[in-house]
Amino acid sequence: MSKKIAFLGCGSMGEAILTGLLAAGTPPQAVTVTVRRPERAEELAQAHGVTALASNEEGRANIDAVAGAGVVLLGVKPVGIAALCREIADALEPGAVVISVAAAVSLDQLEGALRPGQPVVRSMPNTPLKVGRGVVALSAGSAVDEHHLAAAHEIFDGSGVVFDIPEEQQDAVSAISGSGPAYAFYLAEAMAAAAQELGLPAGIAQVLARETVAGAGLMLAEPGADTAALRRGVTSPNGTTERAIDIFDRQGLPGIVRAGAKAAAARAAEITEELRGT
Repeated sequence: MSKKIAFLGCGSMGEAILTGLLAAGTPPQAVTVTVRRPERAEELAQAHGVTALASNEEGRANIDAVAGAGVVLLGVKPVGIAALCREIADALEPGAVVISVAAAVSLDQLEGALRPGQPVVRSMPNTPLKVGRGVVALSAGSAVDEHHLAAAHEIFDGSGVVFDIPEEQQDAVSAISGSGPAYAFYLAEAMAAAAQELGLPAGIAQVLARETVAGAGLMLAEPGADTAALRRGVTSPNGTTERAIDIFDRQGLPGIVRAGAKAAAARAAEITEELRGT
C-alpha cells in the first residue's frame, strides 16, 4: 500500500490527527492536505512541512491529493462528506483506505458514494487528541481487511488510544467519548460556580475547578486506574466528600448522566437519517 496520505479538510481535529501522525514518525513529504482557503494552506505548510493545497484556488485540489494515496482521511463537515466522496471516487486507488472522521455518517452512506469495493473505515475521535490523550473508535466497512485496518490504526496511534467496534456501537461511543469532554468541561463550570457561591473570588474558583478536573483526569490515565477505587480513596467515612457524594446520589446525578448520554446517542442516530440522500 502506498505510504502517501491525503487529508481532505483539516480543521482543528484534522490538525490534531496530523500532528500525532507526524510525531509518530510519518515524514511530512508523504502527506498532502487540502483546505478551502489559501491562507490556511500556507499556515499548515509552514507549521508542519506538508504539501497543502487550497481548493478555492485549485479546483482539482482534492483529486490531485488522493492520486496515488494509500490512505485518505475525510475531515470535512458531515453534510459535505457524500459530495466529497463522489468528487474523488474515480481518482482513488482501488485499495486506498478511506477514513471518515465525520460524526453520524454511516458506512453505507460512505460506500454508496464511492466505487464498489473501496475500503472504508468510519472513525469517532474526540477532542483530547489535540493533547495526545484522545480515544478513537474505528468501524470497518465491507471491503476492509486486516491490512487496511492496520493502516487506519497507524493514522491515530500517535494521538491516543484506538480500538475497533461494530458500527452499531458508534452512536454510544459518540455519546460517551465524542461528547464526553464537554461533560467534563460542564462539570468544571458547575464546580467553579459552586465555589463562587461559597465565597471564593471568580478567578480562584475557576482555577480550583479547572485544575482539579484536569488533575483527576491525569490520575485516571495512570495504568490500571479504577474510577470507583479512586473515588473511594478521596471519600473518608462520614467526611465532607461522603456528604457531597450522598447528595449527588440522592438528587439523581447518575441517572441524569445516563439520560443525557441516551439523548446524545439518539440525536446521533437522528443526524445519520437526516444526512441520508445528501
